[in-house]
Amino acid sequence: MLQPKRVKYRKVHRGRLKGRSLRGARVAFGDFGLKAEESSWITARQIEATRRVFVRYLRRGGKMWIRIFPDKSVTKSPAETRMGGGKGAPDHWVAVVKRGRVMFELAGIEEASARKAARLASYKLPIATSFVVKEVQADEN
Repeated sequence: MLQPKRVKYRKVHRGRLKGRSLRGARVAFGDFGLKAEESSWITARQIEATRRVFVRYLRRGGKMWIRIFPDKSVTKSPAETRMGGGKGAPDHWVAVVKRGRVMFELAGIEEASARKAARLASYKLPIATSFVVKEVQADEN
């Protein structure tokens, strides 16, 4: 599963999930993408499960890019622990995904099969997603 090799601080603040994604809102590397329609934390396990669906569906044909990385640690206190005693130990890693972010990209396959792969992969994610196609820029000459 994905997690950082090392971090500056072991425990981070929770933060807020307001607004749209400033970066990563367009398909940059591939031809098709899976875009987040809601803001949420996506765990490393969910990213891995989604990756497996894409890889199984691609079957050595095509290429996939993962545009999100779980670099935020989520802490958890042990069960049946009394209040107080500070913040718990780091438990798992999450990626902060805001609305509009392209999370996964595909290339080298037809649009119909890419749509089907994205639909199957979206079942592994806790948020609503949409399928996006790369915008072709027309020359202004």
